[in-house]
Amino acid sequence: MTALTPNSAKSFILDNTALMAPPHVPEILLHLADEAHDLWQRTEDELAEIGLPPPFWAFAWAGGQGLARYILDNPSDVQGKRVLDFASGSGLVAIAAAKAGAAEVIAADIDPFCATAIRLNAEANDVGIKFLGSDCIGADAGWDVVLAGDVFYDKSFADRLMPWFATLKARGADIIVGDPGRSYMPQAGLEPLAVYEVAVTRALEDALVKRTTVWRFA
Repeated sequence: MTALTPNSAKSFILDNTALMAPPHVPEILLHLADEAHDLWQRTEDELAEIGLPPPFWAFAWAGGQGLARYILDNPSDVQGKRVLDFASGSGLVAIAAAKAGAAEVIAADIDPFCATAIRLNAEANDVGIKFLGSDCIGADAGWDVVLAGDVFYDKSFADRLMPWFATLKARGADIIVGDPGRSYMPQAGLEPLAVYEVAVTRALEDALVKRTTVWRFA
C-alpha cells in the first residue's frame, strides 16, 4: 500500500476483517478484526510509511459498545433528531442512532480509513450515515445530540473536548458519552444513565470485561 484511495482502503478492510456482531450489540454487524494483535501489528508496520494511524476502526471498543447499547434501548433520545457521532471509528454508535430512528446521523472521524469503514458498515446494516472527515472540535452545525464513545483516553484530547461539549450543551445540545473508566473522564457535571459489563479484546485492553458507564452531560 503506497497511497490510500477508497478502493485500496476497501480492499485492506475486507482482507483484514470479518463481518461480525460486537458482543454487547448483537443487532449490529461490523467489519472487525478477527485477531486483534495480528491486525494491529500488521497495519502499524504497513501504514507507518504513509503516516496513517492504528486501526481503531477495526475494533468495537467498550465505550462505543455501551453507548450503542444504550441508544438502541432508549431510542427516544435520538428519534427524529440530528445526531453527531464524534470520533466514530467503526461507525457503531452512528449505526445504532440510525437504527433508533434519528432523522440524520453524521459520523465524524479524522482517520482516513474511517470514511470507507463506516460506509461498508452502514451498508451491512442497511442504514444511511453521512461522514465528516475533518476535526470538528469547536464546530457547531446545530446537532441536537452529540454522541461520543471512548474519547477520554488522552489528556490533551480531553482538554480540548470539555470546553466544546460545554458550549454545545449551553446552547441546548444533548451530550451523551460512553466510557469504561478511561483516565481523563471528567469527574463532575455528569449524570449516569446506564452501566454495562462489556466483553472486550484482551489484546487491546487490561481485562476481558470492562465496566462501562453511559453518561449525560448535566
